[in-house]
Amino acid sequence: MITVYGIPNCDTVKKARVWLAERGLEVAFHDFKKQGVPADLLPAWLQAFGRDKLVNRAGTTWRKLDDAVKAAATASDAGAVALMLAEPSVIKRPVVAWPGGPWTLGFSADAFEKSASSAP
Repeated sequence: MITVYGIPNCDTVKKARVWLAERGLEVAFHDFKKQGVPADLLPAWLQAFGRDKLVNRAGTTWRKLDDAVKAAATASDAGAVALMLAEPSVIKRPVVAWPGGPWTLGFSADAFEKSASSAP
């Protein structure tokens, strides 16, 4: 099963969910706001994407952060993990787990098509 991690009112998450639904794919949704950020998956996400891509530094959540918090998040994976657990909205969305395949970050119809077609 495909698992989409994100926040339901995020426009990019909405686009991804619509794309998946239009293709009749079975999807589980993990809501960061209600279910929290899965701390056990953060190391895999960091390995797959790197903290520079995973931590959304263009969003309003980032802009509101104290400079010391920003510095810690950009300096180390541990700092990035601490921030993502404390402020889930700072994670670029959606993070998608494809069956038997790689993770994807954000929404790209091309990347989703490739991942969906290679899923077992």
